[in-house]
Amino acid sequence: MQKIIILLLMLNIINVNGQKNPIHLIPQPVEVIQLNGSFQLTKSSAISFDKAESRKIAEMLAQKLNVATGFSLKAQLGKTGAIQLRMNEVNDPKIGKEGYTFESTPASVVITANQPAGLFYGIQTLYQLMPKEIESKVITKADWTIPAVKIMDFPRFAWRGIMLDVSRNFFSKEDVKRYIDEMAKFKYNTFHWHLSDDNGWRIEIKALPKLTGVGAWRVPRQGHFGDRANPKPGEAATDGGFYTQDDIREIIQFAQDRNVTIIPEIDIPGHSMAAIAAYPELSCTKDPNTKVNPGTNFADWYGNGTFKMFVENTLNPSDEKVYEFLDKVFTEVAALFPNPYIHVGGDECYKGYWAQDEGCQALMQKLKIRHIEDLQGYFMNRVEVILKSKGKKLLGWDEILEGGISHEATLMSWRGIKYGVEAAKMEYNVVMTPTTFAYIDYCQGDPTIDPPVYANLRLKKCYSFEPVPDGVNAKYILGGQANLWTEHVPTLRKAEYMTYPRGWALAEVYWSPRETKNWDNFISRVESQFDRSDFANVNYSRAMYDVIVKTIVKKDKLWLVLESEISGNDIYFTIDDTMPDSFSTKYSQPTELPDGSFTLRVIAFRHGKPIGHLITLKREELKNRTGNE
Repeated sequence: MQKIIILLLMLNIINVNGQKNPIHLIPQPVEVIQLNGSFQLTKSSAISFDKAESRKIAEMLAQKLNVATGFSLKAQLGKTGAIQLRMNEVNDPKIGKEGYTFESTPASVVITANQPAGLFYGIQTLYQLMPKEIESKVITKADWTIPAVKIMDFPRFAWRGIMLDVSRNFFSKEDVKRYIDEMAKFKYNTFHWHLSDDNGWRIEIKALPKLTGVGAWRVPRQGHFGDRANPKPGEAATDGGFYTQDDIREIIQFAQDRNVTIIPEIDIPGHSMAAIAAYPELSCTKDPNTKVNPGTNFADWYGNGTFKMFVENTLNPSDEKVYEFLDKVFTEVAALFPNPYIHVGGDECYKGYWAQDEGCQALMQKLKIRHIEDLQGYFMNRVEVILKSKGKKLLGWDEILEGGISHEATLMSWRGIKYGVEAAKMEYNVVMTPTTFAYIDYCQGDPTIDPPVYANLRLKKCYSFEPVPDGVNAKYILGGQANLWTEHVPTLRKAEYMTYPRGWALAEVYWSPRETKNWDNFISRVESQFDRSDFANVNYSRAMYDVIVKTIVKKDKLWLVLESEISGNDIYFTIDDTMPDSFSTKYSQPTELPDGSFTLRVIAFRHGKPIGHLITLKREELKNRTGNE
């Protein structure tokens, strides 16, 4: 039976792709059947909803349609509108809590779901079926039609998330709302909000006013994060910001209206420099000169995951005042956020200061533990008790397994997939968010074009992600998440550029059936979404068009190897100081490069026109990309 279902899904997608005007949806629905004809939206079209709990969604739909069309559509209770939002009287188990059915004909559009979440996702599909002009922020002329289609759709995973780090760079309340609004269009349902770190504390805690009075602000600095100068004595800390509790309530409500759950993260016991700057007594050294870090290099990394901190950024696990502090923090965080989880970090905790602290050594003797690493397990178990007292569950990065944690905790596997595999086999719930597939702060194109980051992650790699590894019981994999750390992301426009189109790829990974993934088909839908994003004024990267430049050495000779993520593109290059065009050398196979000094220039073409960026590399730079053969 499963094979038959898979075959039907494949046939339905083929059916869509074979149409004269193919349907371009992201993420790809479970089942799509294109029919004949289309529905025409007019200024007299009515929007109806049949249950009171659907009113807000119907009103959001009317508001969205009215902006671009200039119509004055209204939502009304009933079942007779040209666009109908219907709640099932009897639960349909096939589509679950977030699924929906969608049927458009020349006469009407009917979206049906078990719960309002499904209706919300149904209207996201409706928007994508409309002309791209629907994304315009001003009244625009277009043929406001929706193709006749029948869709049955539901998500593969319950957890479909994106994390935004607002510590490294602060994003305003309106920026955060816009980011949430955009991710919700692609059926993401979880917003992981990284609210504290070494570079800023961003959430108001009324019982601890210094956290925002001191911890939210750092000295202003320009330049590459990690290469900046230390704060000077007496220098004013004027760069930063924080969210008041009223701001947070407003953002939570905004997200809930879009079926997005917000998971707050307070990163402890490491990554706590901003908190320690506000309350130095929480650390082992209790250094009153600790400052919120403005982006300096404060650690030596040794390449194997180990490191040494120059400045203490870790809470003292042997000091009871630390747990009193955390109780105050989590009392207020728990009261603000209605979801069951609070993320407590747990990653990259440097224990060198613990090893030198008399109190930590005494605690180890009392606990009869020999390894300093085990103190983190003690700390996390104390934190979990605090969270439980607030009615919350502990969620943390995969390091929380070190030293042991209860099975009520949930783990995010970020250091690759293997820690998620280990946790799932130990019957922990896991969210898969590995650096190798889901870290969208990584450079997505050639590092000579995009600002270089310490690692690369191209769109095709994101799309290839499989969150349930072989041999793992799928019931322990809640889903997956993209992570956007913002050391190199100072603005919302840059955040969008880093998120899309990789965020579209991961949306499909987390929502759509595994069996229906098709790279070439996905690219055609990405290109359609580029046009829609232009109308929505949403930024995105076109790095998928850029040539991938590699070299190999064969018998002491340097050979050029060029690749493209996009099938059907042609690659042209020169090494004679001319600009490549469609009359230059066309790449077809690895090419031996001459000795001596020269500059490679390479660009992709489609249909005789250049597409993507021109990449320019000198011979010495090419040698640095070598893999021996």
